[in-house]
Amino acid sequence: MSTSPIGFTTMPKLLPVTGSFALPFTAYFTLLSLRVVRQRLSSKKYLGDSSGAAGAAADPSSDALYVACRAHSNYVEGVPLALLLAALAELNGANRRALTAALSALFVFRVLHSEAGMFLKGAMGGGRPLGYFGGLGVTAGLAGYAAYLVKGYWGF
Repeated sequence: MSTSPIGFTTMPKLLPVTGSFALPFTAYFTLLSLRVVRQRLSSKKYLGDSSGAAGAAADPSSDALYVACRAHSNYVEGVPLALLLAALAELNGANRRALTAALSALFVFRVLHSEAGMFLKGAMGGGRPLGYFGGLGVTAGLAGYAAYLVKGYWGF
């Protein structure tokens, strides 16, 4: 008696590029999440985004818990939309090399934003504006590309 797989095994993969980037983006998300947990445990502050350390209110960039929370939040605020836009573009026939380049750039910008912008220099490193504006540019580019790919739907 032989068994056959159940499901859509004969269908081509619909989102191979976006799916390929699920692992690195999730791995970095996990790292940022674990940093928040580590800071919460070390400061014994299990709620909120401030450790309550002396001077933290005057200069939040010196508060390691605050910086870790903001790096995590910034990532969560931008990456899901960009991945959704990439998936929409890919489903509508986007060039795989262009999508790979865009998502690679987005990943680099997000890492620069956090690592060289927030953790390395106490929340004001040079990587922060580069990562922010670069990530914003990639996201806007993905939105424009996704819209361009379906322009025929609107009669253009």
